[in-house]
Amino acid sequence: MAIKKEALKPFLTYYAMGIAVFHFYINIIGGISDLWFNAAHFSFLASLGFLTYKASKYSDKETVSYFDIFLSILALVPFFYLVGFEESLYSVANGNLRPMDLVVSVISILLAIEIVRRTTGWIVPSMMIFAIAYVLFLGRYIEGVFGFAGMTVTRFLYRMYFTSEGLFGFIANISATYVFMFMLFAAFLMKSGAGDFIVDLSKSITSKFRGGAGHVAVFSSALMGTISGSAVANTVSTGTITIPMMIKNGFKPIFAAAVETAASTGGQIMPPIMGAGVFIMAQMTHISFATIIAVSVLPAILYFASISFYIHIHAKKHGIEATGEKVEVLPTLREGFHFFIPLTTLIGLLVYGFTPTYAAGISIIVIIISSYLTKNKRMGLKDIVEALALGTQNMIVTGVLLVSIGVIVGIINISGIGVTFSQLIMEWSSGQLLLALVLVAIASLFLGMGLPVTASYIVLAVLSAPALLGLMLSPEMAALVSAGVTPPEVTMYLLAAHLVIFWLSQDSNLTPPVCLAAFAAAGIAKTPPMRTGLAAWKLGKGLYIMPLLFAFSNLIVGSWIDRFEVFAFAMVGILSFAIFMEGYWNDKLKIYERVIFVLTTLLLLFPDKVFELKSVIPHIQDSHVVGLLLFLITLFLHNKRVQPKQSITA
Repeated sequence: MAIKKEALKPFLTYYAMGIAVFHFYINIIGGISDLWFNAAHFSFLASLGFLTYKASKYSDKETVSYFDIFLSILALVPFFYLVGFEESLYSVANGNLRPMDLVVSVISILLAIEIVRRTTGWIVPSMMIFAIAYVLFLGRYIEGVFGFAGMTVTRFLYRMYFTSEGLFGFIANISATYVFMFMLFAAFLMKSGAGDFIVDLSKSITSKFRGGAGHVAVFSSALMGTISGSAVANTVSTGTITIPMMIKNGFKPIFAAAVETAASTGGQIMPPIMGAGVFIMAQMTHISFATIIAVSVLPAILYFASISFYIHIHAKKHGIEATGEKVEVLPTLREGFHFFIPLTTLIGLLVYGFTPTYAAGISIIVIIISSYLTKNKRMGLKDIVEALALGTQNMIVTGVLLVSIGVIVGIINISGIGVTFSQLIMEWSSGQLLLALVLVAIASLFLGMGLPVTASYIVLAVLSAPALLGLMLSPEMAALVSAGVTPPEVTMYLLAAHLVIFWLSQDSNLTPPVCLAAFAAAGIAKTPPMRTGLAAWKLGKGLYIMPLLFAFSNLIVGSWIDRFEVFAFAMVGILSFAIFMEGYWNDKLKIYERVIFVLTTLLLLFPDKVFELKSVIPHIQDSHVVGLLLFLITLFLHNKRVQPKQSITA
């Protein structure tokens, strides 16, 4: 027995719109407690999710079964039970759960497992089941540092359902507030036509450069990242335009798909939105959202520049010229200038000190108002309804995942595994920060095979951030922290440690065997998914270079003068690295030239304390300057070597 999905479509649209209006009202006006709001967030999204996502690949895609409808209604129980039986919050405080409290708690966890299975696959649910088994009984059978005595079922259910340690804790609150509002903001921008404007603006700026179609992909993905904060969303939205454009421009399909994948991966590291992870980072570190996005601008530019360097060198190597497509900048800006108004409003409110939730809410209203400054992009009632529904539908997977991952994080904290894991990293790395970074990168890669980016960041941050911070601090700072004193510098080191983990977590978008953004791009380009992932992994090396700069340079922890100095030398260093990787500039590199470019890359990217050249050559004070001079001399000699050959060819 089932109902045609087409018949349910109007209901699903208005249901999704109602969920969006509810979130908007509570986030801007308020009215209920965080626990109730977080439960409502999960219940409504799970309820909509059961009507939207099928139970298995064998289910009929055109219908919604009565069992799905039953689960959709049952998903509302976690919220309404908390509201209707508020006295339970007081009686369970002493561990006196009533039979119905136990039943609803179990139902809530089972619903979370099932909806995450439907939306993301079996990996996260399997981790949830294992974590629950571990904390209830499995831990007592494990010897050594990972052993755990266990806890009673009643106490576990109380902490998972009725407190802020489990399903409806701080991660769920971040999802219900910051993430939902920014997802809604992105939906309104896209519905108002921002996607087409971004692609047109990218064409007008970059199409005149060599390999221009590739630069269009990078520039449009960078701009789209300021809106969507999602690698897969970027790939699907801009890739359908840029990948065929790159192929037409002369790029091979695999390279075109890889460029779009690597560029789209930058969506979650591009301010001001940066995906769901940045909101969780702000909550975990207690560092303001505005501070995080401010220090993330320069690294994001370096990342996108690294991809553009690869494109430029690849285009030179294969004789790919500019697209020749003429798109004028001023008419494009004149047609879409109103899109800058909500973005400027958002950034201005954040800088002024308003909460991200409030800033996103006001900016949504500004999108609607500013759309009336044009003739063709005005948002009517139908557009507003569709944008509200789109924002909610886009939020289903992220929302239920973040709420459900709260169970795993809660168990990590309850069992103390996070502290144990951090101690092991300190022990295995023997106090060496570089080795610790390698261990975290490996852990991130394995987690990324099964977890979405945000979930991978959350788990890895809980497990390893304390260890990284301990290794990044000087002995003097560590002593102050141990004594209970927290200098301002420590806060920035904490941010640097979390940004290391956040960036490394992005590699699951483009690193085989599980690289969702690469798979999406491969589908558009009709290329082998794994080969596309490998090509994207090569282009996305900035995901590994930036964490090294976070850990070993002043790109995050220094003053703004220090940051711009690191940025300038790193820009040249990344170009040097791209030349080395491609083995080409104006001609194929000689072996000795490649070796020199490796050396210049190291000198330009890493600080003096790594090489200590002044201890070897007293007159040399700055390894960056040495690297820059060596780079320029090598490039000059290479061009001089190639010029006679080019003259003969001409």
